[in-house]
Amino acid sequence: MPGSYIVAITGASGSIYGLRLTEALIEHDLTVYLVISSPAFTIMSHETGIDWTGATDSEVNEKIRRHFSSERVRFFSDKDLSAPISSGSFITDGMFIVPCSMKTLSGIANGYANNLIERAADVVLKEGRRLILSPREMPFNAVHLENMLKLARMGVTIAPPIPAYYHRPHGIDDLVDFVVGKLMDSMGIRHEIFNRWR
Repeated sequence: MPGSYIVAITGASGSIYGLRLTEALIEHDLTVYLVISSPAFTIMSHETGIDWTGATDSEVNEKIRRHFSSERVRFFSDKDLSAPISSGSFITDGMFIVPCSMKTLSGIANGYANNLIERAADVVLKEGRRLILSPREMPFNAVHLENMLKLARMGVTIAPPIPAYYHRPHGIDDLVDFVVGKLMDSMGIRHEIFNRWR
C-alpha cells in the first residue's frame, strides 16, 4: 500500500532539495503533506524563481498541485496548528525537514513546537516514526552540533545536503538528485534516481 510522508521546507538556503524530494516522492506514488515556513517562500522565490508568495493557503495549495501536476501533495501553512499532521492519531510513515534551519533544529531539539513544522516533528518523535533533518548551515558552531547530537541520540537521522562526486555529476540537477536519493535511502524508500557505487 502506498505510504505518506511529511516534507517541511524551512527558511534555510536549499529549498531546491525539498522541492525535488517532494517531486521524487510523488513519482513513487507516495502522498506528501508539504509544510513551507513563512520565510522559506521568499528564499525559494530568490533561489528557484518559484513564487508562491502573497497568496492564501488554498491558492498556494492549488499552485503547488499544478506545479507538481499531482493531487498527491497537500500544502499546510506553518501557522496551521490544527492541521491533521499536528496529531499523533494522524498516521504518516515519517517526516523530512529539507532544508532544516538552525532555528527549527533548536526548536525540535528542545521541544518548543512553536509552529506546525516543529509540532509535526514533535509528533513524529513521540509516535516513534522516522524523522530526517537536513541541516543547511556551514560551518556549524558548538550549539548547532550539540542540538544535532541531542536529536541523533533520540533516533533522528541528521543528513546534511552534502553531495558526492563518484557518480560523476553533469550538473546541479545530478548533485541535487544524489542528496535527495540519500534522503530517500535513509527513510527506506527504494529508488533509482542516482547512479550508485559499483
